[in-house]
Amino acid sequence: MNKIFHLILIMVCGLCFAQPTAYKILADLSYYQNLPDDTYQKERCKLDLYYPANTKNFPTVIWFHGGGLKSGSKAIPEQLKAKGLAVAAVNYRLHPKVSAPKYIEDAAAAVAWVFKNIDRYGGDSKQIYVCGFSSGGYLSLMVSLEQKWLKKHKLEANQIKGVITLSATTFTNHTIRKEYGMEITQALIDHYAPVFHARGDAPPITLITGDREKEFFGMYEENAYLRRMLKLNGQQQNELIEIGGYGHEIVEVGIPLLLKRINP
Repeated sequence: MNKIFHLILIMVCGLCFAQPTAYKILADLSYYQNLPDDTYQKERCKLDLYYPANTKNFPTVIWFHGGGLKSGSKAIPEQLKAKGLAVAAVNYRLHPKVSAPKYIEDAAAAVAWVFKNIDRYGGDSKQIYVCGFSSGGYLSLMVSLEQKWLKKHKLEANQIKGVITLSATTFTNHTIRKEYGMEITQALIDHYAPVFHARGDAPPITLITGDREKEFFGMYEENAYLRRMLKLNGQQQNELIEIGGYGHEIVEVGIPLLLKRINP
């Protein structure tokens, strides 16, 4: 009887003093191999990987920062930390030092790196979510909807578990329109527009925007049009969420909605 009591006591104590999940961060990992002697590409094409160190088979969020393809830098949003998942925060080359399609090529290379390497850190490559804010959301949609970008890395876009964007551009990005000599108020849908590539067999997509009356240059309407075209093409696993009262800057209020669509 005493042996049974001691065994129960040991088990209870073990539960009481269980170690909390520890997290590690690896900074400035290059996601290209065998780069040419291009110092700007070497400087920018890196990611930070934040992951739970003592668990296995966790999901991963690939996070692309905003900044209109002209500015910004990789950072792991605080609200994504300590949630039982990994976060790969990605840098990519910026205008005017590069032009389209370099931004998209970098995004695809970063996604491919995560697919090919996350298992080494304990993650599950079948649970990778591609996410981003503003132009980072644009890149997330481009690599997920136009399948050729990941095929260059011998990956299928439909291996992505889900796509979740915050205030994403779904028409041709305004910086790319600038490269064409167009004004930001001139709408354009060409092969650099996610909506151009709307397809019925795309991964699940969640589009989150601010208030349609406060968003940046019709961003709500762009997202609403993408959702409509996805549905018309037979893609039923999509949703559009409008956060009333907020403008373009919705990262703080949008990430809790993002987390609800991931099951760590």
